[in-house]
Amino acid sequence: MTEFERRVLKAVLKIPLGQTRTYKWVAEKAGFPEASRAVGQALNKNPYPIIIPCHRVVASGGKLGGYSRGVMAKKRLLNLEKKIYNVINSKCPPDFVGQAKFKMKNVLKRKR
Repeated sequence: MTEFERRVLKAVLKIPLGQTRTYKWVAEKAGFPEASRAVGQALNKNPYPIIIPCHRVVASGGKLGGYSRGVMAKKRLLNLEKKIYNVINSKCPPDFVGQAKFKMKNVLKRKR
């Protein structure tokens, strides 16, 4: 792994759950403000995509950009993280958590 790739991955680790940043933002945080395209190439080599959340990096203008596991997987991960963020920060209807618990209990009962 190159020093550039290491810096890019460290910058991506700073993106909070439920939020996104642009390739340009990552390039600036890594110390290479003109290297937005190279950031995308470095993220494509991410050896730990579950731990280092490269799916949180999007293109300027709101487009998703690429993802080594596919754009649909990136979209699903981002949507899931927004839901988790909202639950953690109580920005969802109070019954949402209760419904989730109820559904989980039913799933667990079926497997017994």
